[in-house]
Amino acid sequence: MPDAATRAVLVLLALLGAGTTAVQLAGFPAAGRLLPAALALGSGAAAAALARRAALLPRPDRRPWRALSAAGALLALGQVLALARPGRDLSSGGIEELPTLLAVPVAIATAVLLLPPRAERRLGTRVLLDGLVVTVAVALLADVLLADLVAAVHRPAEGLIATGYPLVGAVLCGIGLVTLAAVPEARRRAAGWLLCSFVSMAVVALAGAAGRNAQDPAAEWGVVTALAWFAMLGTGLCAAAAADRPGTGDAPGADGRRRALPLRGGVLAHGAATSALVVLTGGVVAGRPLGAVEAAAATALLLLASVRTLSWVLDAARLTRRLERTEGWFRALVHSGDAVTVVLDAAGRITSATGPVQAQLGRSEEDLRGRLLVGLLHDEDRDLVVRVAAALRDGAPDGLPATGRLRTDDGTWRDVEVSGAARTGGRRTGDGLVLHLRDVTERRASHRELERLAYTDSLTGLPNRARFMAALDAALARAGRGPRACVLLVDLDGFKAVNDVAGHDAGDRLLCDVADTLRAEARGTDLVARLGGDEFALVVDGGPDEALALAERLVVRLDRTSRHAAPGESETAGPVLRVSASVGLTEVLPGADASATVREADLALRTVKAQGKNGVRASGEALVEESARRSRLARDLPGAIARGQLRVVYQPVAGAAEGRILGVEALVRWDHPEFGPVPPEEFIGLAEDDGLIVPLQRWVLATATAEHARLVAGGRDLKLGVNISVRHLQARCLVEDVVRALDASGLPAHLLMVEVTESVLMDDDERLLAELRALSALGCVVSLDDFGKGYSSLAYLARLPVQVLKMDRGFVSGIDTDPRGAALVGTVVDLGRTLGMDVVAEGVETRAQLEVLTALGCRFLQGWLIGRPVPAAALPGVVDGFDPGTLRGAETVAVP
Repeated sequence: MPDAATRAVLVLLALLGAGTTAVQLAGFPAAGRLLPAALALGSGAAAAALARRAALLPRPDRRPWRALSAAGALLALGQVLALARPGRDLSSGGIEELPTLLAVPVAIATAVLLLPPRAERRLGTRVLLDGLVVTVAVALLADVLLADLVAAVHRPAEGLIATGYPLVGAVLCGIGLVTLAAVPEARRRAAGWLLCSFVSMAVVALAGAAGRNAQDPAAEWGVVTALAWFAMLGTGLCAAAAADRPGTGDAPGADGRRRALPLRGGVLAHGAATSALVVLTGGVVAGRPLGAVEAAAATALLLLASVRTLSWVLDAARLTRRLERTEGWFRALVHSGDAVTVVLDAAGRITSATGPVQAQLGRSEEDLRGRLLVGLLHDEDRDLVVRVAAALRDGAPDGLPATGRLRTDDGTWRDVEVSGAARTGGRRTGDGLVLHLRDVTERRASHRELERLAYTDSLTGLPNRARFMAALDAALARAGRGPRACVLLVDLDGFKAVNDVAGHDAGDRLLCDVADTLRAEARGTDLVARLGGDEFALVVDGGPDEALALAERLVVRLDRTSRHAAPGESETAGPVLRVSASVGLTEVLPGADASATVREADLALRTVKAQGKNGVRASGEALVEESARRSRLARDLPGAIARGQLRVVYQPVAGAAEGRILGVEALVRWDHPEFGPVPPEEFIGLAEDDGLIVPLQRWVLATATAEHARLVAGGRDLKLGVNISVRHLQARCLVEDVVRALDASGLPAHLLMVEVTESVLMDDDERLLAELRALSALGCVVSLDDFGKGYSSLAYLARLPVQVLKMDRGFVSGIDTDPRGAALVGTVVDLGRTLGMDVVAEGVETRAQLEVLTALGCRFLQGWLIGRPVPAAALPGVVDGFDPGTLRGAETVAVP
């Protein structure tokens, strides 16, 4: 790209050419002095620009253009000398001719310096032939044009001008052509401009010779000479500008190879030879006599052109043999592989198909030829060719391999893979394509089967968690464009009982039934997945209203009470168990991520579970607040003991027959500095979920036994009940914790009652049974808390070392008005009496409940009627001040 200085000189040359032409054609008397002045100015400016340009190039690239700059300076010097010699005769030579003649070998040096190093220089006979043909042709043209002038030569100087200049021009043209053919690819553009400069120099020589040797020189010869001179300078500047590009050094081109141009050189050579012979023949036909020199030159030119033509023939024969050999190799390669090579024209029509066509594509080669490939593809794969073309247009085949379905001649479909592609003519948009096709039907079938196994739940056949997350990601991507979607998390209530009681086979059948129900209720556009265990999920294609309606239908459909037979039993022999579903709902929002969306739905699901199960809850601000509260409590609970936020209160248990307080139950309370009193059912669940229940109950044991020991030391015979989580039993450290607390407090073991919940009956683990037996062996009383609240296995109850049954408060509520409830309480009392267990009724809050319970024979009572939970400091007053009258009068009450 020419810089500003080069562009300025080019503009100057154009202006000088226009000015000299006008001056000469107008016949100004001063034209004889203005012309050499303009030529000197233009040559000097060009020489300076070339020198500046050479200085900007890397050192190895400077030499050719410094030589060309020197040639320009010599031309300028010659014109300055011509301007300084007054009264000169243009028809004869002078001192000014010497610098001009010296500029010729310097210009030739420019061409030589452009050539690669001698070790890498391979000109070849064809390149030399082309240069020789051009030289002879230009010399012959010059001789024809200047024959009359040469015949009129009388002095040696005139002969030098008439014959020397044209010969110099001919030699320059030949050398320029050889240079163009022999330089590396990176210098080809610069060599092309240099050839144009040499041709212009030849025109200068011919026109100058014609103008100087004519008897009556016309102004037109001077115009041609001046314009050719400025063109010579301008093309020389363009050659130097073309050299100022990356990669124009002596390296053999961008691809590491030198590529000659025998075709272009041959065309130029034959063009020059033809022109010379046509001009010579035209002169003979017009009656011009043919001289001996011209005849010899024409004969030599014909011989050279014939030799060059023969070399073309030999080259064509050699290339044909090479092409046939290469085509044979190509066909052998194509037919030896398992891919089919299909050639498409610019319209996408199949022009050729080679290779195992019938075996791979299910069609014959003749059937494919002339058809549009798009017409054979499945409707969903019609963009296959477009995708391949786009991948090639982008510069890298990132879109390959591409796969589509192609219809065979029997109407079936085959999965066909485009494993490779290329354009038939480079990167032009109108080119066709070469595609390598391969039948991958079996591989694709195996891939789809593996994909199905990877994304499918093996039990229910539903999509699994991975497929659900992929569908959720797709829904999140669509949410930003407008379509709405929601997520439903479905968790079964009571499923563990089915597995534990009826067996895992019954549980598996239940899961399959639930999966069928979800499929039936969901729409075709919804995705139903099983996440694991008894948890399912749906991606609902619609807004919250549609998703909520679907969730409510699912809750109704999945609320069922049925028999679940164990393996080997009939369908009517299994236990009757109730199973329901809790559903959490959240909307898929733009900008969210999949994990956050699932957490929102899971938070809504846990809210349903906490509120009694068998329902639907959608995520929202209330859930966010609840989640924040739960997170804060979970974060503060580990340090609550150290900060003194936990305390133990005691609720008395009275004996109806004894008429006094017989024991107390230790209850833990948490006074949070921000939320105030936290319900035990809230933070006890947190402690179990976060693995904090064991250290919490270890602190309760130590605190309660120590405070109770002081109460007993005051002469009060009271038992202490402490609630123990099943998780504490499962940790296998309960016995050690109890022993440690008893030893530290000095409380006798028979005064400690360890209360475990009824859920211990659901875990038929011999190690838990051994743990309870060890506590009983210590002398501790084992109590079964909340009896009747869940599933109670009476057979397993008989195996437990339990001395006390504590009836759930649900039995007591409404006992004074519900005869069936009263009968059930009586049954539990009788069961405890039969098994040798004391029965404690919890939740006694009214006088009527007290009277019914005592009438049924329940001896031990606990509830707000007996006494509310109080701190340890207030407990002696409660025990000592208890009014026995609270327990009187029950004998006269009839059971409802």
